[in-house]
Amino acid sequence: MLIYKTEYKVNRYLYKHVIKDLKKKMVFITGPRQVGKTFFSKQIMLEFKNPQYFNFDNVEDKLIIQQMIWRKDSDLLVFDEIHKKKDWKNFIKGVFDSKNINQSILVTGSARLDTFRQVGDSLAGRYYHYHLNPFSIKELKTTLSNYERLEQINNYGGFPEPLIQSLEIPIEEAEIELKRWQNQYYTDLIREDIFEFSKLREINSMKTLLELLRSRVGSPLSYSALANLLELSVNTVKKYIEILQSLYIVFLVRPYHKNVARSILKEPKIYFYDTSYIKGDEGIKLENTVAISLLKHSQFLYDSKGEKIELNYIRTKEGKEIDFCLTKNDAPLNFIEVKLSDKNISRNLKYFIEKFPNVKGIQLVHNLHQERDESGISVLRASDWLMEISA
Repeated sequence: MLIYKTEYKVNRYLYKHVIKDLKKKMVFITGPRQVGKTFFSKQIMLEFKNPQYFNFDNVEDKLIIQQMIWRKDSDLLVFDEIHKKKDWKNFIKGVFDSKNINQSILVTGSARLDTFRQVGDSLAGRYYHYHLNPFSIKELKTTLSNYERLEQINNYGGFPEPLIQSLEIPIEEAEIELKRWQNQYYTDLIREDIFEFSKLREINSMKTLLELLRSRVGSPLSYSALANLLELSVNTVKKYIEILQSLYIVFLVRPYHKNVARSILKEPKIYFYDTSYIKGDEGIKLENTVAISLLKHSQFLYDSKGEKIELNYIRTKEGKEIDFCLTKNDAPLNFIEVKLSDKNISRNLKYFIEKFPNVKGIQLVHNLHQERDESGISVLRASDWLMEISA
């Protein structure tokens, strides 16, 4: 595990919210493998007098969990990867319902909680759920400028180990370490997590699908085209992509369609949690980084404040497309276009702003000399705007 230097020993963006909510209910934290859940949990433990951490993948910890023989005076119990335990929901419910009043419970895992449908009593009303996402430029504590921070995440992704290493070692060495990390990370995901999660036998098909998706970031996803290439059924391809979503490898951005006059294409667009892994030019990497930043922003507002913010995109059958559409309570809030260097206002953004005059139009440009407002649209430096969103 990477040992962070002093300047990186900072609290993650969920820290104070989780501390506060642990006094009320259980807190569940989910997110990609190696996104920092264990490090974050152990930071939380410093706020307690007698905390205990248990990882269900550890043999000794597993026995303690099975026999429920942890210290009774523990004021914080942390259960990592507990969803791998049979009938885990009933187990956690029982622990919560029988705990003493001064005991808090934190549950973490690298798979989406809503994918586990074991029969058992509901946990409704007993927990708060937070998504822990990769580092954004706002979280990256460094002396680099906003522009340089965005460059780092575009090149090395937002996962702590390769990103922070890239700030501490020469570029040539950082590139090598990134490739080594990726090789290990995605090999483990396919060999262990995907197989364990789904008991999938066609691992080679999943490998090929993952490779195909790397070069399809930001484009409407054709399940039928992928099915033909893989010689699988459309339903099987959809199932495989659902597994990749459930394990926080990719996420889908679906089209916004309400109150749009013309017919809208229904295909989702796909993005990766790890920008460094995608195949494409600088523009595609920038779009992926903005996508994960907006996802993080919307999930944080939902998890911490209950605000119904969703990330969508718009594309008509005539080809008019806006990269992203943030909605609040199902109504458009922001139309966002992402450009690497283009200073000209997007025609499609102009088109939709005319149709929705009450929606804020934003064109994010990475290489921009001067910001400006034009035709009801704000042309802004991508890095500076991303520093201002919530997470």
